[in-house]
Amino acid sequence: MSFFPKISFQHEVEEYLTKVFRNNELITALGTQEAESKYQSLLSHLSHPPGFTTVRVNTHLASVKHVKKMLFEEIQKQFKGLCVPVLEHPKLQDVLLIPVIGPRRDLKKHSSEVIVGAHCGYAVLRGAHVYVPGIISTSRFMKAGDLVSVYSDIEGKCKRGAKEFEGVKVFLGNGISEVSRSEIFSSSGPLNGMGIRMIEPVYLSPSFDNVLPGHLFLQNLPSVVVSHILNPQPGERILDMCAAPGGKTTHLATLMHDQGEVIAMDKIANKVKKIKQNAELLQLNCIKAFCYDGTKALSAEKREDEQEGPPFLPESFDRILLDAPCSGMGQRPNMAYSLTLKEVTSYQPLQRKLFTVAVKLLKPGGVLAYSTCTITLSENEEQVAWALKTFPCLQLQPQEPHIGGEGMRGAGLSLDQLKLLQRFDPSSAVTFQGMDINSLQDSREDDLISLANKDCIGFFIAKFIKSNSK
Repeated sequence: MSFFPKISFQHEVEEYLTKVFRNNELITALGTQEAESKYQSLLSHLSHPPGFTTVRVNTHLASVKHVKKMLFEEIQKQFKGLCVPVLEHPKLQDVLLIPVIGPRRDLKKHSSEVIVGAHCGYAVLRGAHVYVPGIISTSRFMKAGDLVSVYSDIEGKCKRGAKEFEGVKVFLGNGISEVSRSEIFSSSGPLNGMGIRMIEPVYLSPSFDNVLPGHLFLQNLPSVVVSHILNPQPGERILDMCAAPGGKTTHLATLMHDQGEVIAMDKIANKVKKIKQNAELLQLNCIKAFCYDGTKALSAEKREDEQEGPPFLPESFDRILLDAPCSGMGQRPNMAYSLTLKEVTSYQPLQRKLFTVAVKLLKPGGVLAYSTCTITLSENEEQVAWALKTFPCLQLQPQEPHIGGEGMRGAGLSLDQLKLLQRFDPSSAVTFQGMDINSLQDSREDDLISLANKDCIGFFIAKFIKSNSK
């Protein structure tokens, strides 16, 4: 049974999604009942955090074994000796998995309450403490050192500074206040720093705040898979078209042993700064980050050879990653999705503009990986069908490693084509019995790995090769 309510959508978006997951191709293949059951399971899973925390080891600086040992010791400290395993992924040799304990249903709720914003709440469910900017309201007399219960305002209805809130709120666990109410809401009070130290979260995940910086990168499992699928080689020139905050960029550079060139682009300056900071932290020198709009990255005319940044000449990259801006419906946990239907449907044309530029920038014989963190057909399988029709030079390629499921029916692709795609679908994970320390210790490692492969965010990957013929 679900611990949290199913994710809610605006009415038009809900109608749109219902049609997607009840499309004729899908109903014919699965039957109405199974298609409906999978869709309802997906909606339930999206409102819960993934069952595992995934960290990528920076193998440029340290071995997986060494980091695993340090991480295990850190988690034991955080969990006060509770023996939670750190697992190595057999197919992703730079990935460590930590099972998430929970949901814990027997936590006592305190009279002193703290309300946090939805995004802060989602971070708490994945192991974070509460920082002051995320706090919207607290009980009237809260002071530093108080035991408090923390709730998420999932609909964004709570007024900042309110002394009580009767709207829809979801219990996230208990913590100790590090600051008083007056400090949080006074004009000269702290805007940063820890607000609530979580001591009894509903989902027990390790906090990665300042934990082994430079050695670890917190990343969702499918986001690690896509860089392995692109498979960059030392000495190549790689383009990461929509790169912020740099998780995949730094992974690509690491897989190339920091030899060659990884060009990272994003059109928001602050995000580009983040890419540069991450490259510096992980001590990777082959990354060059530029603030630039990917839809304009193709140079229409010859340019000075000395210019290393965008726009670029046609056919100038060995491999390209297009992790496209998308509607983000695969992100977890999310209990109330706020985008309108107009916003959701605005991504397909943008993705096609970026894709067109990517194909032109790719060398003949080069590889293009296209990915999103959403669940719609229009941004995933329909884009593949469009690309194959629009660019005869492109061919779908098998993916290695292939950890997710095959593509979803409904876009007119053949069964053979669907098998070449990779769709991570949380609805295929087991139901919500939750993971407690006893069931964890009774579980086989293979079963835990299998669950981690399924119980992750919703994600999609397609891999293409550009033929040599003009």
